[in-house]
Amino acid sequence: MILSVDVQETDVIVVGAGPIGIELAVALKKQGVEYLHFDARQIGYTISWFPPQTRFFSSNERIAIAGVPLDTPDQNKSTREQYLAYLRTIVRQFALDVRTYEPIKQIEHDERGFVVTTHPQSGSKKYRCKRLVLATGGTDHPRRLHIPGDDLPHVSHYFREAHEYFGTQLLLVGGKNSAVEAALRCHHAGAHVSMSYRRDALPEKSIKYWLMPEISNLMDAGRIKSFFPTQPVAITPSHVTLRKLPGGQTFDVPADFVLLLVGYEQDNTLFKLAGIQLSGDCQAPVFNERTMETNIPNLYVAGTAVGGTQDKYRVFIENCHIHVARIVASLTGAAPPVAPAPLLRPES
Repeated sequence: MILSVDVQETDVIVVGAGPIGIELAVALKKQGVEYLHFDARQIGYTISWFPPQTRFFSSNERIAIAGVPLDTPDQNKSTREQYLAYLRTIVRQFALDVRTYEPIKQIEHDERGFVVTTHPQSGSKKYRCKRLVLATGGTDHPRRLHIPGDDLPHVSHYFREAHEYFGTQLLLVGGKNSAVEAALRCHHAGAHVSMSYRRDALPEKSIKYWLMPEISNLMDAGRIKSFFPTQPVAITPSHVTLRKLPGGQTFDVPADFVLLLVGYEQDNTLFKLAGIQLSGDCQAPVFNERTMETNIPNLYVAGTAVGGTQDKYRVFIENCHIHVARIVASLTGAAPPVAPAPLLRPES
């Protein structure tokens, strides 16, 4: 392999600056491990596209990282804004050098390790490392319905601001937490809200416990219209055509705007570029649970990236902290940490 003379070399490269990527960077710095850290966007990017003032499912203690307490003014669960501020504080406190807006475009490996090609705004760059960690998350792209009209201008896969829908007919497709929270917030902001969900009833375990009674009462009263079980088959500028499941008749629901909140998919391009073995319907990376090392020697995965495209979510911030300890132990030659006891009541 021929490399240009300006290739920067380091021991470890970490890709991804979400909570677990940042926690790993802190741990590497404390251990004196030389590393470089990259993200295609900003730190905590996935969290940044949460709607304003969204509160986490998990308690602050379980999503705190790097041994730094996460305190909120009202002692309540952290909001999106509070957690992003917390991540910025961690980066500043530990003087982390995160090279944001520098996406990875190529990963090559040989007997010396890895050559990583990035493409920041200034142009292509190359880096060499002995070990590589991918902490790239699992919710990169919205899941598509692949029906006529799902790309129309009034259709979105992201709920950003309830005020946008004041006084309009809004149809939400989906029935898990994000859809329920959006439905409630838009209803309270003056939207005329309808919901389409493919199950007979909302899945209580997937919805924040403080939201379930409210959404149930509003649906029972007809103030939020619920069309269960249905699925959209076409979207037009004026309405959405729903089909009653299983295989029933179709009918139209008026809609000025449509929110398709049906989940997200992982972009596993980097896994494939690196030659990581993927497994199962979720296309999750195969790795050694004691070390987080994949089938490619010295290439590790961490954080929610290990879950692939999750349908039923089982991997969250709160149960990924152990990944950091496992990777650091493997990189430094220490014994793997003792596996933590399973969370009896996961909060996410």
